[in-house]
Amino acid sequence: MNNDHSATVIRAYHHGRGGLADILEKAADNTGLSPAMMIRLLDSPTPSLLEKLFAAARRQRERHFGNRVFLYGFLYISTHCRNRCSFCFYRQTNTRAIRYRKSPVEIAESARQLARSGVHLIDLTAGEDPCFITDAEDDFASVIDAVRSIRADTNLPVMASVGVVPDTILDRLAAAGADWYACYQETHNRQLFDQLRVGQNFEARYRSKVAAKARGMLVEEGLLCGVGETSCDLVNSFDAMSRLGADQVRAMTFVPQAGTPMKDQPPSSSLRECITIALMRMVFPGLLIPASLDVDGLAGLRLRLDAGANVVTSLVPPGQGLAGVAQSDLDIEDGRRSMEGIAPTLRTCGLQPATIDQYRHWVAERKRCAYFHDRRVAEAC
Repeated sequence: MNNDHSATVIRAYHHGRGGLADILEKAADNTGLSPAMMIRLLDSPTPSLLEKLFAAARRQRERHFGNRVFLYGFLYISTHCRNRCSFCFYRQTNTRAIRYRKSPVEIAESARQLARSGVHLIDLTAGEDPCFITDAEDDFASVIDAVRSIRADTNLPVMASVGVVPDTILDRLAAAGADWYACYQETHNRQLFDQLRVGQNFEARYRSKVAAKARGMLVEEGLLCGVGETSCDLVNSFDAMSRLGADQVRAMTFVPQAGTPMKDQPPSSSLRECITIALMRMVFPGLLIPASLDVDGLAGLRLRLDAGANVVTSLVPPGQGLAGVAQSDLDIEDGRRSMEGIAPTLRTCGLQPATIDQYRHWVAERKRCAYFHDRRVAEAC
């Protein structure tokens, strides 16, 4: 949304406060929530309204996905990064961060272990490691090789979450077998973006996802909650995600990190994240929306699933070592972030893991629909 539209949304908020409970009842069937209604739910959530919102979101999830959820394994291959993001533990200048790069042998073994556990996708994640980003002809060769070897060894879809990369690298990632490209904007408020992603280019980051879509890859976009964003910022981001054509959308609660400029920022409740997840489900009923284990671990999984999420991300088997960005050891070594660890929560929520064939079908169908959509847009132009 542009600034003029944002002002219209705010005005509408003040004039459309009544009847939201009734509208939520109907929204469970037709997904109709105006921006003003969404802002009200974010700004003034009451238990009764949230109960109706989450119930509506679950009905939308059931309509599109039944009781099946998808499961993503998390494979962090490098904690080195050239960036200075004010929120990130692995920012370039943080001397408290433990740095490592996994070897090809370590990557292969971790991927095989995740595949044996039953995940549907391997999320290959790294900072913008200066060793990957060079002027050499084999720039990003280790990442490309990792994607290729994981696909060959596990036959699972791969998500590449390695920061902003040139178009030529996107070509090579796609050719190596990467189905997904994840690159979170965190916010679409440009002033806030500059505060969070210090020294980075908003347009370049956004364009990298557009370029990935043009190469037939699916794209994940993500937001941070609790970093100074307004409710209008979040609603504006839904519009930006729609224009991008994102295939998976996520929200995560900011966790203050030692050694960063935002270390003393008061931690936020995860409720705002859960409301955002539910609103995403209403706006994007057929998309994938993760419930991440990175913030609250297993204890927070049910809240996010009850809000309409249909993907459990950041599954990490025991013995994998430093693994997460927000909470690097939460629930890992005791097995609570494994398939066995989350199974009771899924059952409590009335959910069960999809099969790998069901996930592959969703990915293939989403790519097919995106291809024909892009062709129609190109012909119209």
